Amino acid sequence: MKPACNVATLIERFFTERLMRQRNVSGNTIASYRDTFRLLFMFAQVRLRKSPSALTLADLDATFIGAFLTDLEVKRGASAKTRNLRLTAIRSFFRFVSFEEPAHSALIQRVLAIPSKRHDKRQVHFLTRSEIEAVLAAPDRTTWLGRRDHTLLLVAVQTGLRLSELTGLDRDAVHLGSGAHVRCVGKGRKERTTPLTTLARCALQAWLKEPLRKGATALFPNVHGGRLSADSVQSLLGKHVRVAHKSCPSLRAKSVSPHVLRHSAAMELLQAGVDCSVIALWLGHESVETTQTYLHAHLALKEAALAKLKPYERGKRTRFQPNDRLLAFLETL
Repeated sequence: MKPACNVATLIERFFTERLMRQRNVSGNTIASYRDTFRLLFMFAQVRLRKSPSALTLADLDATFIGAFLTDLEVKRGASAKTRNLRLTAIRSFFRFVSFEEPAHSALIQRVLAIPSKRHDKRQVHFLTRSEIEAVLAAPDRTTWLGRRDHTLLLVAVQTGLRLSELTGLDRDAVHLGSGAHVRCVGKGRKERTTPLTTLARCALQAWLKEPLRKGATALFPNVHGGRLSADSVQSLLGKHVRVAHKSCPSLRAKSVSPHVLRHSAAMELLQAGVDCSVIALWLGHESVETTQTYLHAHLALKEAALAKLKPYERGKRTRFQPNDRLLAFLETL
């Protein structure tokens, strides 16, 4: 009989030894994995009536993990993409456990065999030039908050930085001399520099002359001098989008998030004729294939390609007529 294996000890070693010491993963990865296991242990308290510190590895079998993933979708309203993200964290933990507790390899393999769920890949959403201008005009620049928000939104939509990259910018990450740019550390801890337009450079030049808030080092601090949270940026963006509705009604039909500003930056580059490989470098994409999604969303490019095609000649369309019962059945699907 296999000895009971305490999950608390394994989780502690997984985070401190595997993730932090051996792999040296980013703080964002740690936070994402932490949230996953927090949800998992809360689910276990309700379903198994056991405290997290009392859980054994046998409790976290494939059936239980499957029930947890279903609960995420049904009760918490998580998307298939979010469900798969939680599963990725769980798989990472069980791969670690496979070396630590080989006696439980059968249980571990069944958990690792749980498949990711396929999901619809939606077309990327982005703002048109008139919508971007309306959002940028919304902040009240007679106030410190308004000037901060305007500069933040301008930098976001021009550079295409991810939200974590934007909020992580320090004042010394901005270079306003010849070849003005911002420097950030992005996904996978890759450092990159993104050039600034004349408009963004002038806005940042004026912003950096503003009095510091309690010795803040963040480029875009909150009123207390600390860094803006992701929720704070989403909140201020939503506030300014609601103001922009008045001058640009088309914004009412759009859900605008910070990531939509990133998509908008990519589409602006694409519409200017910039090659996809350059856009991939600009946005810090791991692969050019990721950037191809913007081509799918660019209707004007598709229409231009369609205009070059020679139209089909009118002809008779023959419908497939199955000559077998099995083929006829397949035709009804």
